[in-house]
Amino acid sequence: MTIAVCPGSYDPVTSGHLDVIKRCSQLFDAVHVVVAVNAAKTPLFPEDVRVRIIRDALHEDGYDSIVVASTSGLITDYCMRVGATVIVKGLRQNGDYEAELGMALVNRKLASIETMFLPADPVLEHISSSIVKDVARHGGDVRGMVPDGVIPLLGRALEDEEQGKRDRS
Repeated sequence: MTIAVCPGSYDPVTSGHLDVIKRCSQLFDAVHVVVAVNAAKTPLFPEDVRVRIIRDALHEDGYDSIVVASTSGLITDYCMRVGATVIVKGLRQNGDYEAELGMALVNRKLASIETMFLPADPVLEHISSSIVKDVARHGGDVRGMVPDGVIPLLGRALEDEEQGKRDRS
């Protein structure tokens, strides 16, 4: 059985992420979507919320067999723990390839795990978690960029973020 891992921060998961994950599920026997927790970053959503958002979005679309988990360690350690032999990364634009190539080479050296790059759907390639958060912070409409269930959560998280800034002032 070939197990693939789709790692990312998913803060929040976007329609582009979900497209890559769903396409990946057609190529491999099993897929693990892994929320990578990076202590150097301050995400908008806590780890457990990001995992739940992804599970809910995949469940709504009938992709119940995809495993959604998180890790604060190396992705290669997670891959070895579950028996994965490939990491799948979606590529939006040229800059993604350059950023991901170095990590792919490190992952191969660390654990002999290959990385496969899936190009983004051209309709979704402009969407990133950063853009979604920026648009939402400025009152823009993010429908279609994220699963519907993310929109109210995004609004509340941004309100909490703004309140935190006011409290620190």
